[in-house]
Amino acid sequence: MKTKHIATVYAVLAAALYAINIPLSKILLKEVQPTMMAAFLYLGAGVGLFLYGLAGKDGKQDEPLTRKELPYTIGMIVLDIAAPILLMLGLQSTDSANASLLNNFEIVAPSLIAFFVFREAMSRRLTAAIALVTAASIALSFEGAGAFRFNGGSLLVLGAACCWGLENNCTRMLSEKSSVQITTIKGIFSGLGSLCVALIIGERIPGLKWILAVALLGFVAYGLSINFYIKAQKDLGAAKTSAYYSIAPFLGVVFGMVMLGERPAVQFYIGLIIMIA
Repeated sequence: MKTKHIATVYAVLAAALYAINIPLSKILLKEVQPTMMAAFLYLGAGVGLFLYGLAGKDGKQDEPLTRKELPYTIGMIVLDIAAPILLMLGLQSTDSANASLLNNFEIVAPSLIAFFVFREAMSRRLTAAIALVTAASIALSFEGAGAFRFNGGSLLVLGAACCWGLENNCTRMLSEKSSVQITTIKGIFSGLGSLCVALIIGERIPGLKWILAVALLGFVAYGLSINFYIKAQKDLGAAKTSAYYSIAPFLGVVFGMVMLGERPAVQFYIGLIIMIA
């Protein structure tokens, strides 16, 4: 199989693993407060990938991180502290189907930065896709029922998507390095950062079974997903990887409807049609 075909498989697999995050997080948020949730999702990803690396699952040809990559590493960690906190807060006041589709806005930020800053080529189809995703995100953010006002939960999810979009370009600068090492660092340090924020604002530490449940979800939906995303980005670039990854929200919608029995409002279906286009 050609290298780019393998990279495409990695991108699609990353999307599929991430798709389970939003509906399952919505369920776990009934027992775990949002910032604590974000913390243990990333800690689960970091610790899980560390053990994954010890088991020898990562290719040994990848170079370790060096001091030269420190600014991008710090940027990656800071954005990864903010993004999941915004997502978990947003999930408290919007349904998982809306949140899943709004996460598609994540392709806009890395694609534009990749074009303007890193000079990656952007086709007419990709440009049209970005415009459509933006239009759909605006539609999904309105509360509907004749009310010309934005839904606060949707705006928080959009904020999370923008943070992850910017973070994708930091990660792009590290993509030649070990994907397991990158994911371990971002998971552990971003998780610890979120945990500090959670403790400062007075959130309680959940019970052990809930910590383990959230950490396991973090390992699969963040750890393994990010690991495969970085592997894909190495050969596809930030813009194309983000575009392939955009199937995740559609899978998330299906999971949300099956797991949570959600029946979204009319603006969801308007957004869905535009997203499909």
